[in-house]
Amino acid sequence: MPGLDPGISLRRRNLPAAPPFFIFMETPEPKTLKALNKLIAAAEPLVPGADHAVLGEGPAGAAIAFVGEQPGDQEDREGRPFVGPAGRLLNQAMEEAGIDRKSVYVTNAVKHFKFEQRGKKRIHQKPTMGEVKRYRWWLMQELDLVHPRLVVALGGTAAAALVGKAVAVTKARGQASFENRPGYITVHPSYLLRIPDEADKQAAYQEFVADLKKIRALAA
Repeated sequence: MPGLDPGISLRRRNLPAAPPFFIFMETPEPKTLKALNKLIAAAEPLVPGADHAVLGEGPAGAAIAFVGEQPGDQEDREGRPFVGPAGRLLNQAMEEAGIDRKSVYVTNAVKHFKFEQRGKKRIHQKPTMGEVKRYRWWLMQELDLVHPRLVVALGGTAAAALVGKAVAVTKARGQASFENRPGYITVHPSYLLRIPDEADKQAAYQEFVADLKKIRALAA
């Protein structure tokens, strides 16, 4: 299998809470982010679209881990999470809230860009709940290894991945618990970009910054 060291013992394991599907894992399970990322990078995509994973970014031991939905077109091309328009807005909001992006961990619930090809354009497709669950093992292993003080779900897909079922962000927004991990649920920055009215967009953005300030305080 490409990307794995020769001689590594491999075994098949069913992904929890997912349709019949198999992934290869090291024996024993990965003990570092580097080892886990090696497995993610070598795994087949679990959604239609991009053929390579976009891995999480940031230090192990970060106080805050931000979880988004999936990589977008620009993230897929650059191989880094949150570098497109939503990522730039997240960076701006973090700066206003007093959070240093370099000090936090950012990743996605789904590791590959799911899209539909329309001519020359690659159109983002929202992952299904089944697809989100297929990636859940990776995400939980990732968070175990980063071990943040607070896990932040950016949007409904991330919240669903962390809780294990569908979540209404408008009702659940605020402090949360993700399998005994202290957490916080807020909107995804891409939601802010889609608001058509400028006044409504600015109000929603300020509410998002207020969430980030609460998140910084909770993780202190």
